[in-house]
Amino acid sequence: MLKRVMIVATIFMFLPMLSGCKQQQSSQWGQGQAGQGSQIVAPPVMVKSAEEIKHLEALVRENPKNANGWIALGNAQMDAQRFSDAIISYQRSLEIDPKNVDVRVDMGTCYRGVGQPEKALEEYRKALKLKPDHINANRNSGVVLAFDLNRRAEGIKMFEKYLALAPGAPDAIQIRQEIQNLQAMK
Repeated sequence: MLKRVMIVATIFMFLPMLSGCKQQQSSQWGQGQAGQGSQIVAPPVMVKSAEEIKHLEALVRENPKNANGWIALGNAQMDAQRFSDAIISYQRSLEIDPKNVDVRVDMGTCYRGVGQPEKALEEYRKALKLKPDHINANRNSGVVLAFDLNRRAEGIKMFEKYLALAPGAPDAIQIRQEIQNLQAMK
């Protein structure tokens, strides 16, 4: 059973990256720990080169008030799994634009990536306060509640809200199955 939970946690860790959680970057900036093993074959995380990250760091040094620059840097750092660095970049962006829901969700995912699920949940809740129908904030809250914080009932509620908002989501069947599994664990 523990192995299954670890597999599920691994799958859900990568869902935000695969489902477009990150907001689109402006054209000015270009395009673009839990568990082990996985039953789903997914494309590898797009790892940004150190040179690309250095280039983005130089851009934000030149224009530190550009929220999109900080977002682009945070996204590149997140893609490279440099979660601690991404958190700092996202915080800088939020100092400029505190109502950017997508950045809050991405920052929450980074907090989860560094093993701080309570902080992750806090960011997801801030995002949901601004936009209650944000599908990734709802799903990611469910993941953290159910699998990281062992608050299954709350996690199920968040998954159900996610499914109500996105019944045809690519992972809807998997989420429904996880709800059944969590209900069976009670």
